[in-house]
Amino acid sequence: MAFAHPLTAVGYIRTPFREKFGIPRQSGLVDVSGVVEMQPGFDKPELFEGLEAFSHIWISFIFHQCISQGWREQVRPPRLGGNQRKGVFATRSPFRPNHLGLSVVQLDRIALDQGRVCLHVRGVDLLDGTPVVDIKPYLPYADRVEGAIAGFAADRPQVLLDVVFSVSAQEQLQHLSSGKMLKNLIEQLLALDPRPAYQRNTATDRVYGMQLENCNVRWRVADDVAVVITVEAGQ
Repeated sequence: MAFAHPLTAVGYIRTPFREKFGIPRQSGLVDVSGVVEMQPGFDKPELFEGLEAFSHIWISFIFHQCISQGWREQVRPPRLGGNQRKGVFATRSPFRPNHLGLSVVQLDRIALDQGRVCLHVRGVDLLDGTPVVDIKPYLPYADRVEGAIAGFAADRPQVLLDVVFSVSAQEQLQHLSSGKMLKNLIEQLLALDPRPAYQRNTATDRVYGMQLENCNVRWRVADDVAVVITVEAGQ
């Protein structure tokens, strides 16, 4: 029997990621900070009493930018080079029937901002502005299963690229107040090689771009080295 399950966004997360390209494919792979801003009705301190004792939390969210594209019965997982199809329920693809996602992140602190509860977290893999529909504490004894088998994604993604910055990129970073932090973030993200797998053996003159915070990062890859060309601040 089919019936509706309405969902309400209890909050929205702020992250440096302004577009999908470049976001880590799982949480915890890169040390990226984020802030979950709780919405009215869900921003009362009493709703979070006791949560400060937990080091990590589960965030349930909506892949909101994928809703208009519908869902797919089979997808091409990046871990398989984008060349093999798997059933959507055997993957973590965002193109799901209800577009729901789940990430575990480190809880740094719980703060009040103008009377609203905000959760400061680390290890995020979410697009800026992603709707959050639920928060739960992470329980190591229950959520970590010893001896679990992870199919085609058994191993943690490896660092694939060395990362260097052009003189221009270094100079641009020096003029940014968050330049040092942004440089570290860029290094972590590019080391994992965010390019689609089918492009990793293509021409090395291709220039890629991704939006981080208010900056446009442009880079290319040659001989397993990602060269950051420019880090241009937006208007």
